[in-house]
Amino acid sequence: MNDSGALKAGSLLALRSGTGSLLVLWGALRLVAPATGPGLADKYYSGILNIQTFQVAFGAAEVLLGLLVVLGLFRRITYLLQALILVPGALIIWRYLLDPMGLWLMSREDSQILFFPSIAVAAAAIVLIAFREDDRWSLDRGIGRSGAAR
Repeated sequence: MNDSGALKAGSLLALRSGTGSLLVLWGALRLVAPATGPGLADKYYSGILNIQTFQVAFGAAEVLLGLLVVLGLFRRITYLLQALILVPGALIIWRYLLDPMGLWLMSREDSQILFFPSIAVAAAAIVLIAFREDDRWSLDRGIGRSGAAR
């Protein structure tokens, strides 16, 4: 593998590790502190799916999905599922992304600058799908599973 190929593979590994770890952390939060999920759903996502039982089940699914993404297993499916969580998750909080400092869409008290990186996280999920064939340092690729890029 040439330097460019190694750089691309390393970059994709870093993206995969970061986005997958985020899913693991968010899922673990839902499992360890079950009341947190409904509270976040109410505050930032207009109460969408704020039922505690759903949040716990979703948390378990997020942990599993995140681990599969980090390992690079079943990438054809896991990358898509990851994007279906991270991209809409960013779109739902559009006001926080367009006005992270609370200058014109919301008050400064309601603003949340820590949501701004959601743009990069959503983009990373899309990049992983777009460059799946170049993701050479995945477990799929290493063991020759059918989920590996061809």
